[in-house]
Amino acid sequence: MATDLTVPRTGARLDVAPIQRRTMRLLFTTQIIGGVGVTIGISVGALLAARIAGTAVAGVAQSAGVVGAALLAVPVTRIMARHGRRPGLVLAYTVGAVGGVLVVVAAATRSVPLLFLGMLLFGGGTAANLQARYTAVDLAEPTRRGRQLSLIVWATTIGAVAAPNFAALADRVTTGWGLPPLAGPFAFSATAFVLASVVLLGLLRPDPLLTARRLAAADAPPTAAGPPADATPAAGGAGPATAPVRARAPRTAGMRLAWSVVRGQPAARLGITAVAIGHLVMVAVMAMTPVRLGESHADADVLRLVGIVLSLHIAGMYAFAPVVGWLTDRLGRRAVILGGVGLLLAACAVAGTAGHHTPRLSIGLVLLGLGWSGTMVAGSTLLSESVSAGVRPSVQGFSDLIMGLAGASAAVLSGFVMQLAGYPVLTLLAAVATVPLVALALRPVPTGAPGEEG
Repeated sequence: MATDLTVPRTGARLDVAPIQRRTMRLLFTTQIIGGVGVTIGISVGALLAARIAGTAVAGVAQSAGVVGAALLAVPVTRIMARHGRRPGLVLAYTVGAVGGVLVVVAAATRSVPLLFLGMLLFGGGTAANLQARYTAVDLAEPTRRGRQLSLIVWATTIGAVAAPNFAALADRVTTGWGLPPLAGPFAFSATAFVLASVVLLGLLRPDPLLTARRLAAADAPPTAAGPPADATPAAGGAGPATAPVRARAPRTAGMRLAWSVVRGQPAARLGITAVAIGHLVMVAVMAMTPVRLGESHADADVLRLVGIVLSLHIAGMYAFAPVVGWLTDRLGRRAVILGGVGLLLAACAVAGTAGHHTPRLSIGLVLLGLGWSGTMVAGSTLLSESVSAGVRPSVQGFSDLIMGLAGASAAVLSGFVMQLAGYPVLTLLAAVATVPLVALALRPVPTGAPGEEG
């Protein structure tokens, strides 16, 4: 998987447009498959954990998948940095499939440790879905990076909306095969992850990241130090060049290298901060919204209302991603990041003052999803184009690690804040958390991105 012989190393300049179109079609398809795999398992994960380990630890088991996705970003992106996108995505989906199988075995044996291990590895599916958005940028035209990244994010909507409707069917089918209740959806998740990995293994050729590196090396002027630096081509999707980096990934590619690169690049710092803080605010408020609804509605109505409110929230996160991507290319990365922060602040204000008025709370959750979409799409685009192709996978993996840990921390801390001070205080603290991002975004930073001032 580490060798890609389908891209010529010498000769005429390669036309990347057909490769990019093929890559986008493939990523869009596998993103739907992977989205189904992730969501169909998550939709019953807490219920299965409650039956095996008890209600008290059900939330912890569910968050294990989030932590797993964050931690798996480290080895996955290290492989991508060395060998390209294809082996990294295949590995992530394969690990997710193994996690799904382990959860099924844990349900059959009622093993709590095996359940936690399975949920941790199940996060591989989420890690693959997150990394797919970066794969879409490798060969994208500079003026279309935001739109093409957002299109892959939007593809997740199809799987996320469709999958919960298949959970009951999967459970009925596999119960007839002898599997315990609620284990069937994870068996289907494992199957979906395997299918996605097989499709990527066979069809993601040429590898977009390796192609971008070769184009960057071909376009860069030779230097006395050796091979061409990894400068960025105007249309190769590699982003503005920073310090000279060899076209081949450095042997030290990893989180330490990623941290040094981000620390030295203001635009990269802004991108990674936008992704992390946007995710932190979204998770903190969203996680406690079902609890807030439970304070004012009878048990018979809570599940129905939670389903409606969270469905609207998910629509805000993903359904308008193509529009957010278009605005990112049209208005500039920082403008959309600031717009996303504004929507997050509006969401906290509306949800925090909604009291027990469910329609107003729903509006707040829609705004929360839209704000997350703005910071995620614009921040990811800015981060990707702010570093050279040689170190890009490591920096993107570092971003996903920080984002996952921020989300997991927000989920845990939000429960304590909710219990001690209530939902309005939680939304106020979430709004305050955006202050560092606002300060960073308002600071003049030359990004070189379309629509940005120098």
